[in-house]
Amino acid sequence: MILCWVRKRFEGYAMKTPQTILLFALLSLFGPAAWAGGSHYTVKPGALEPFAGRVSEWAAPTPEFARDPAPGPDGRIYISVMRGNKIARFDPRTEAFAEWDLPSGAQPHGLLVDSRGDVWYTGNGNGTIGRFQTATGRVIEHRVPGGGDPHTLVITDDQAVIWFTLQRAGRIGRLDVRTGTVRTFEARGQRPYGITLDRRGHVWYCLLGSDALGRLDPATGAVTLMDLPKGSAPRRMATAPDGSIWVTLYGAGKLLRMDPAERRVAAEYALPGGEGSGPYAVTVDGSGIVYANAFHTDAIIRLDPKTGEMRAIRPLAPGAGIRKMVVDAQGRLWYMGSHNGRLGMAR
Repeated sequence: MILCWVRKRFEGYAMKTPQTILLFALLSLFGPAAWAGGSHYTVKPGALEPFAGRVSEWAAPTPEFARDPAPGPDGRIYISVMRGNKIARFDPRTEAFAEWDLPSGAQPHGLLVDSRGDVWYTGNGNGTIGRFQTATGRVIEHRVPGGGDPHTLVITDDQAVIWFTLQRAGRIGRLDVRTGTVRTFEARGQRPYGITLDRRGHVWYCLLGSDALGRLDPATGAVTLMDLPKGSAPRRMATAPDGSIWVTLYGAGKLLRMDPAERRVAAEYALPGGEGSGPYAVTVDGSGIVYANAFHTDAIIRLDPKTGEMRAIRPLAPGAGIRKMVVDAQGRLWYMGSHNGRLGMAR
């Protein structure tokens, strides 16, 4: 709030004094607040009405723990091939894949595609955030201070800052896209995993090993924790168009809706598979429909929060092992089976 007040206070003033120049330089280190919109993957998620639930799948050319799909601005879908050390791209119009090798040992985990079409990925194996320039095939690596295992990433709406988790290292990372500068913050809990941004630009993340949610204030670097019941094991999270944050409770078989402004749980939904269903990934479409997958029962649950109605969607091939889902601009749901090597789409 202080950061926002200072920005408004000086808006329109001529920056002629050293004091004001210094102030704005300090503020620019943190970047402007990001606003809610899907899971902060640059492409605004659409909505399908009606949703028929038809599923199509395609076999990835290198099915070596392929995971974490993300849409590009041109409608094509990118995936990380973690054990194959590649980035793959799928064109829904031609149903064809393309692949590119990454630097040795990168082992890409999460990825996103910026408005230029460049792919940013977490180098889980070599402690980097990589930028793959699709137009040239060039890879630029940004090393994380102290190394670690970059895991899941999101980008601010102005695409100036990428935030990411380092699971085993127990830290939250920040990459300035313009300068390539990387800094980290202590997560104050075990196994920071999924990550998202709220409407005020706060960074929220799951502490899978601590049964808690963390919130980092970019303006101060301060971290506060929100404890959850023992055994909850929060895993992934996504911001909805209304500003609420949805969280999968992997250990409790539940989906949680959180009010980030009031820092409270607004609602809980038990998934049909029960406590052992293993809710893993979550994403939200443009109309607020929530998708969460039950990892252990091999189902994707489509939840309408307005009615509480749940509908199960089944991947075509069994044993999918879905670890990330995303909704594209047309409202289609995309998922990648890390176990069966198949990219899926539901509409």
